[in-house]
Amino acid sequence: MPTNKTIWITGASSGIGEACAYAFAREKANLILTATRTDRLAEVEQKCLSLGAQCKILTFDLSNLEDMDTLTDNAFAAFGQIDIAYLNAGISQRGKTMQTDFAVDRKIMDVNFFAPVRITKRLLPKMIENGGGTIAVTSSIAGKFGFPLRSSYASSKFALYGFFETVHAEYYDENIRVVMVCPGRVRTQISFNALEADGTKHGRMDEGQQRGITAEKAARKIVKAIKQQKPEVLVGGPELLMVYIKRFLPALSRRLVRQINAT
Repeated sequence: MPTNKTIWITGASSGIGEACAYAFAREKANLILTATRTDRLAEVEQKCLSLGAQCKILTFDLSNLEDMDTLTDNAFAAFGQIDIAYLNAGISQRGKTMQTDFAVDRKIMDVNFFAPVRITKRLLPKMIENGGGTIAVTSSIAGKFGFPLRSSYASSKFALYGFFETVHAEYYDENIRVVMVCPGRVRTQISFNALEADGTKHGRMDEGQQRGITAEKAARKIVKAIKQQKPEVLVGGPELLMVYIKRFLPALSRRLVRQINAT
């Protein structure tokens, strides 16, 4: 990747977002980092600067949809352009459908789906005016098939595919490229920060998550896919086989999903 590319990463204070920030920093990118925790963002910023990047941080809670346009304008103004937006921030879920408060459903949809939608609607005209750009977005294998205890999470990730595949189709000729990032199990804090049915934090690392690949390994594959503008990249381990089972053996997929221990 040429130097001086400007890359905006949401969910940049930990996990996949943090690891991708360091990977891009090594290539001397201009980085805009967004997450909810200023202290953690400042730590990531310092490491990115030490790796040779230029860096700006924008602390923001992506459930605040009303101020999303201002956030996006500030991100664009940080370096005068955005070549790549990696919309990675998200919240997972641990709760059965009937027990999950609607407020939890709404928050998950706001952060995982409506925030990327609102950012993209604001960002697209500016990207097109500047000759194009790449929008990468983190979905999930739970965006490929329903998953126990993840009704809202899976819904938000399914919705991302519908929206961003449409963006890809509509604006391809204006040099807009979309990269769908589809992780399975990656060893991050996503299960720790997942919302229980009543909105409280799950507060622990799930066994399956603990066995996942490292965020650094995931980042290497994701950054490569973004640079190559691949339409989709699957990231994870053996669990990715379920994507292909769903595609080619849907009846078997439904039986297997019913047997998943999702905690």
